[in-house]
Amino acid sequence: MKANIVIIGGGISGVSIAYNLAKKGMKDIVVFDDNYMTGGATGRCGAGIRQQWGTLMNCKLAKMSIDFFETAQETLEYHRDVEFKQEGYLVVATTKKEDEISEKNVALQNSVGIPTQKLTPKEALTIVPHLNIDEVVSATFCPTDGHLNPFLMTDAYYQAAKKLGVTFFYEEKVIEIVTKDKQIKKVITEHHEVFTSKVVNVAGGYSREVGLMAGVDIPVFSENHEILVTEPTEKIQGPMVISFSKNIYCQQVPHGSFIMGRSDLQALHNHDIGHTHQFLDEMAKTAVNLLPPLGDLRVVRQWGGSYNITPDRQPIISDTDQCSGYYMGVGFSGHGFMFAPITGILLSEIILEEKPTIDITKLHIDRFKNKNLQSYETNVV
Repeated sequence: MKANIVIIGGGISGVSIAYNLAKKGMKDIVVFDDNYMTGGATGRCGAGIRQQWGTLMNCKLAKMSIDFFETAQETLEYHRDVEFKQEGYLVVATTKKEDEISEKNVALQNSVGIPTQKLTPKEALTIVPHLNIDEVVSATFCPTDGHLNPFLMTDAYYQAAKKLGVTFFYEEKVIEIVTKDKQIKKVITEHHEVFTSKVVNVAGGYSREVGLMAGVDIPVFSENHEILVTEPTEKIQGPMVISFSKNIYCQQVPHGSFIMGRSDLQALHNHDIGHTHQFLDEMAKTAVNLLPPLGDLRVVRQWGGSYNITPDRQPIISDTDQCSGYYMGVGFSGHGFMFAPITGILLSEIILEEKPTIDITKLHIDRFKNKNLQSYETNVV
């Protein structure tokens, strides 16, 4: 088999890249994924879409992705509602230091057209009436943030890409990338040998291993982040409520359940995606403290998912001089789902040697080689 390009990873980023390349006229695009569609990080995410970030690059990526999501169903000519619910994110500050940082973040976000505003605790209470404002110093709110169904959004990209001629192989593992003189020659899977000169690594939690297959050293690591979901109840909350200091995000999804997650500072760097009693205990305490009525709800299930993390908590979207024809969209630090539209656009432009829609020099892998880390994203749970 021959291909103009092989994309390794068929989650939301992979299907977005495939769609954008095909839309620009590229033929013979092949996508491999060793799982079923949305079987990786995409299907395990918290389904939130936000623009409230602390670095300029993440703000730009988020804003442009939101712009796409707003018309995605029509643009991709998808037959179902992708459930994009824009009822905002309420980011609560619970310390004086966090309050000061949030003021700077609002100014940054406003500078690129993100309509975030700073609120007093009483103003926050008008948006989420059951919020425990005894724990809140201030808050910020962006009304165009929200929730999106990861399964339907991925399928929308997949269906659109298939119509444009992209070939997908799910549940088929890539086992080798053959190179010669730092150039891609072919990709070998469990069932195929594909001759190609270009590979895109969007393998999520396994992106470092897929890099090493081609001799590309990607400075990322993976760790488990857990989530739980409750039984459905009548609608009481529109926005996602998130606190970085309290280590929680919590949102009521369209069918009535609450979905919530947090980080584990003791998480090991590995591929575990299990779940623990410790997470359930800590999550329950934090959620009930910040949003007391949630204490009346029963937990339906919990699960883990992989965050693929860079040293500065910002993604790598670039080519590399470590191997000609090798491209990557990795290290999204838990936010690849919400950045998928712009990831697909930017990587398609890089691959086709077009001028990128925005300057993403700061997202190149070489920033780590040169130790040119100009910013660090703190707005991560």
